[in-house]
Order: sequence, then structure tokens, then C-alpha cells
Amino acid sequence: MNQPPLLSPETNSQSQDSCTTAINKTSPSNRKKHSGVGGRDSESIPLPAGVNRKRIYYSYCISIGAFHVAALLIFVPWFFSWIGVASLVVGTYLFGAVGIPICYHRLLTHRSFKTPKWFERVLVTIALCNGQETPARWVAWHRLHHNESDHQEDPHSPLVNFFWSHFEWLVFENKGTDKFALYKKYAKDILQDPFYMWLEKNTYMGVAIFLAHGLVIYLLSFLAAGFYYGFGMTAFQLASSIFVWGVIARVVWVWHITWSVNSLSHMFGYRNYDTDDHSRNNWFVALIASGEGWHNNHHADQSAATVQHKWWEIDVNYYIIKCFQLVGLASNIVPPMHKRKAARQAKLSGKDA
Repeated sequence: MNQPPLLSPETNSQSQDSCTTAINKTSPSNRKKHSGVGGRDSESIPLPAGVNRKRIYYSYCISIGAFHVAALLIFVPWFFSWIGVASLVVGTYLFGAVGIPICYHRLLTHRSFKTPKWFERVLVTIALCNGQETPARWVAWHRLHHNESDHQEDPHSPLVNFFWSHFEWLVFENKGTDKFALYKKYAKDILQDPFYMWLEKNTYMGVAIFLAHGLVIYLLSFLAAGFYYGFGMTAFQLASSIFVWGVIARVVWVWHITWSVNSLSHMFGYRNYDTDDHSRNNWFVALIASGEGWHNNHHADQSAATVQHKWWEIDVNYYIIKCFQLVGLASNIVPPMHKRKAARQAKLSGKDA
């Protein structure tokens, strides 16, 4: 997965097939031939060709640094409350899991399931509350990652180094990723939606939504605490605790969760499939990322709505998608490849009969 922070310098079968073409799936039977260095047999690769370490995106640096410094307020006793801690946990799932791996990743990038358009846009709005860029950029960068996974033009491979894959790729200029032509190539289907194109043309709106959601959470917390405790210092303290834990710390935590999929899940763990990259199934990342850490499974089977290929590879994000289905908000959920293969064989057997 990929994950730029707050500020920027600038299935039905048909949709599934379109997405598959866009990202050049690297399954063993359909593996792209790379001319550049890298791949599963490489121990290191150079920086992407378009990277210029002399050009720093200060907007990224400032936003990342400011949020990390502000998140240290969780260690100040005045800001501690169990309600604040609970808001961190709830917010990690409500905004983090629903917004990034379910919406940006499985719904938009891989078209692993379908939702009504109005609900898809609600999910995108939730995703914007994580400070991880517009949907077109996120999708384009992630599809580029799959297309060039652990080869030189992968925007965030740990074969460069750990810190590069975890966050440094965000703060240095990369002409290979910071151009609208890339978004049109890898996220053409996203830009065809007028709402997403509007967000791309008016990137400040994504920042405005991000800031507004923090303000709304604070005001609602203050009102709720005020009606219960009275509009005094207790209400102010509780609202501040929820804001520090449930907004600031939650955003930083979700950033690191997403970044860890890029870094740790390409460095440590086991492999079920011989993909042409260093993707790994990492139990720790799977735990903190609600299933995304079964990353080798995902690289081998990018279309599937689930990354659970063994019974114990728990995929909470998939269970949430199934809950959407129960209430009529998700359909055309793409099953894992072994089930798709069995269905095709059964269909062929039926025709032969």
C-alpha cells in the first residue's frame, strides 16, 4: 500500500479486467518482464530514476513532523482519559481501516467489490480524514507499486532502504510519481468520476475535509461532555483528550500502519507464493493493519477482496466488507483465486457435460 500524508506538492468482471490491465498483475502466470534491476532475487536496488534528493517537499515534512510532535501530548497526564484511548481504537477502525485498506485499496485500487456510488463517495470522504492524499493519487501510486514491485521504479521499495520505503519516499521529489500523466495512466477509471476529478483539481478540498473532521470531533466531544458534566473545565479537558488521542495520535498511528505494509511486509515474514518481489506475510502488520499484513497473499492474488488464504490468516477488513454486504452496501465481492479457479472448472465441466 502507499500513503502520502496531509499536504501535497501538488466487481463486475469488466471493471475487474480494466483494473487488472492497469496494474499489470504479477501473478506467476501473468508476470511482467522488467528491464530494470530488482525483483525477488535482488538484495538492493537504486532509488527510482526520477528521485532528486536535493528537492524536498517541505509541506510533507512540516505536516509529518508537526503531527508527530503533537502526538507526544498523549504522554501528558492532563490529556489522558480512557475515553480518549477508546477514541483512538474506534477511530483506527472507523477512519483507518474503512478509509484506507477497504476503500482506497480494495475498493478503488483493485475493484475487489462494488458499492452504491453514494456509499463509495462516503467511504472516500472517510478516507480523506486520514491525511493520505486524493483517491486518484493514492490509487495511481499503489498500482505503480504493483506494476514495479521491488524493481527500481517502485516508488517505495525497502530494497532501497527501510526508511525510504517507510516514509522518505514522500518527502523527496520523484518526477516519476508527481505528474498528472501518471494519474491518467494508472487511475483513469478514478478520474472519470466527476467527484474524484474535482478533488484532484482542487486538492485543498481534501485538506479542508481533513481539518474539518478534526474540528467536528472536538466540537461534538465538547458538547457531549458539556451536557453531561457541565460546560466547564471537565468538558474542555475531556474534549481535548479525545482530540489528542482520537484525532492527532490516531492519524499518526494510521500513517505508520499504512507505511508498515510498504516496509515491514516487504522485509520480514513468510511467503506462500513465488511472486516476483519481496512481499511477505507479516503477522505483526496483519495484526495492526486488520489483515493487510498478509501481503504476499495479496501480491499473488490482487483482485481478491480477502487476503486470508489460510484459516489462521485473519482478515478483519474482509469481515467488514462482508458486513457491508449483509446490509446491502457491498456486492460482486471477488473471491480468492482458488475459489475462482474452482468456479471456472465447474463451469467448463458443466459445458462439457
